Amino acid sequence: MKAYQIQDVRDFMKKLLLADTFDTFLLTEAAVTTYATFHVDGQLHEDYFGADEAEQLAVEKCGYVLWRRLRPFFFELMKGKNTPLSFRIVFRLAPHNVSALIRQSGLAVAAEDVDGLFLNVRYDGKELVCTSGTALHVFSLDKSLEHAWDGMLERFFKKKEIPFV
Repeated sequence: MKAYQIQDVRDFMKKLLLADTFDTFLLTEAAVTTYATFHVDGQLHEDYFGADEAEQLAVEKCGYVLWRRLRPFFFELMKGKNTPLSFRIVFRLAPHNVSALIRQSGLAVAAEDVDGLFLNVRYDGKELVCTSGTALHVFSLDKSLEHAWDGMLERFFKKKEIPFV
């Protein structure tokens, strides 16, 4: 687990709410405090959708909604002259990307043993901190997956021009 303090909160917010920067991440849960506190559970309810939309849900078969579906909702919650008092967003890497990370890193971890690779985004009204997290279905002292995930996040931030300390 590593914490990344974001240096340019305003630019990060643009990338979070107005660009497709985080669109391939799944939303696990979120809470935004503006004039009220809004809690969002990112669990996908497939039975809401018609058969014609089933193909679009293929990536979300793990049970969570893609950020790109919810981003406009969060933009509406946070836009305006007043910034949010706080927010917390928990992203998770899509299962096919978890498998790709394991494969590319040459790790001896089975993808089905990984419960999730998480990116926690927390804003307290002043600072914005992103924290990585891993969860496994099995006990392991091996931290190679955690290190690979941290390395991937750092490359992601650099590629997306998100300065951090």
